[in-house]
Amino acid sequence: MSLIFNLLLIPSAYLIGSIATSVWIGKAFYNVDVREHGSGNAGFTNTVRVLGWKAGLPVFFIDVLKGYIAVSLVRMSGNFVPGTISFINFQLLLGAAAVLGHIFPLYVGFKGGKGVATLLGLLLAIQPHVTLICLAIFLVSFLTTRYVSLSSMIAGIAFPVLNILVFHTTAVSLIIFSMIVSILLLLTHQKNIERLLKREESRAKIIKRKNREGIR
Repeated sequence: MSLIFNLLLIPSAYLIGSIATSVWIGKAFYNVDVREHGSGNAGFTNTVRVLGWKAGLPVFFIDVLKGYIAVSLVRMSGNFVPGTISFINFQLLLGAAAVLGHIFPLYVGFKGGKGVATLLGLLLAIQPHVTLICLAIFLVSFLTTRYVSLSSMIAGIAFPVLNILVFHTTAVSLIIFSMIVSILLLLTHQKNIERLLKREESRAKIIKRKNREGIR
């Protein structure tokens, strides 16, 4: 019975990840589907680009919370002891399901975002110290360059480096996962990399724009 319950937690994590924050906030408060404007991505960055920071910040925090809550479902199971390898592995499995839900959300036709904010939430739940350092690296890069995409990739690359060289993580699953995170961030940002190389990537506006991509 406990095995069945544990297995049910995985689709539950996916459904939590599928909560389409940017799409629902855009439609409910602005009558706009962010996927039809800007980069077409249903995530924090495009929400800021299309609707501004007032809409973007709630999207960011809720998407982070999705990852954190999904990973925390592990505590509903009585089969794992906190800190053990099996506990960490199940956390990673739940977190991966949430990120998958964010990228391919069930509720809005499987067209979502890149999963960076939700990934941040699951990492905060599993490795808060390493994640907070990566977040600091992201903020420094962002404030310097104002490129969200570039800053995300830099922070993502720093994640396995910190895990292996600074914190000397011994859990093989966490090391592998941190490397997969870096690779996936690079893969999901291929178009951004191309635009960065061509110097065509949009810089995030610190101050909200009055005219937003033709949306009135």
